[in-house]
Amino acid sequence: MDAEEAVPSGTAVADRRLLRARRTRKALATAAVELILERGLAATTVEAIAERADVTRRTFSRYFTGKEDAALGFVRDDGERINAALRARPAGEPPLLAYRRAVRAWLADPHTPAAHLRPQMRRIIGLLDREPTLFAAYERIRVDAQDESTRIIAQRLGTGDLRDLRPAVVVEAAAGVLTAGLRAWARGPDHQDGAGTDLADLVERAYDALSWEVASAASHHATEEPRTTDE
Repeated sequence: MDAEEAVPSGTAVADRRLLRARRTRKALATAAVELILERGLAATTVEAIAERADVTRRTFSRYFTGKEDAALGFVRDDGERINAALRARPAGEPPLLAYRRAVRAWLADPHTPAAHLRPQMRRIIGLLDREPTLFAAYERIRVDAQDESTRIIAQRLGTGDLRDLRPAVVVEAAAGVLTAGLRAWARGPDHQDGAGTDLADLVERAYDALSWEVASAASHHATEEPRTTDE
């Protein structure tokens, strides 16, 4: 065996470390979901999650800030994937349409299915209405993802002016539609758990509703008399 074959390259070692890290993170997130649904959020401890994932408490802390963050780890992953799809959209697409199509690509990705396709994710999302600390963790994840989306849209619009409200308005509207569809999906019957087409349909209908409202408002606005400086 040649020396080059016997000694892994730096890139190969780094790739293996990254793969192990991803597996550990996934194992912790899966354990958190399982334990919370088995025992309830209050009765689930970080130590129990680490034990089920077969790692130490210290290892848990490298990946997540708490049990709520771990249970919603798949949600954070989805936010990152949506933003990656948003960056890849053609530069000439209107921002709102670009976000919608990024979400569509995320939902339709056959290689890395969206988190809602994982077992029990409907029940975890459904707990947001009943568990304040879980909802707070979800909100932190949502804000982080939307802040990154806003930066991406600002780049697409060629603006760095913090007073320019367009990027934030686009993201708040588009992400809000996605959240509305996801929450409606989570309130559905348990036997539909993992029904990706159901969520995709809900999201598409939600975006259609938003598009209709925007078009209706624009048409109505066009018929109004121009505002004066005294108003």
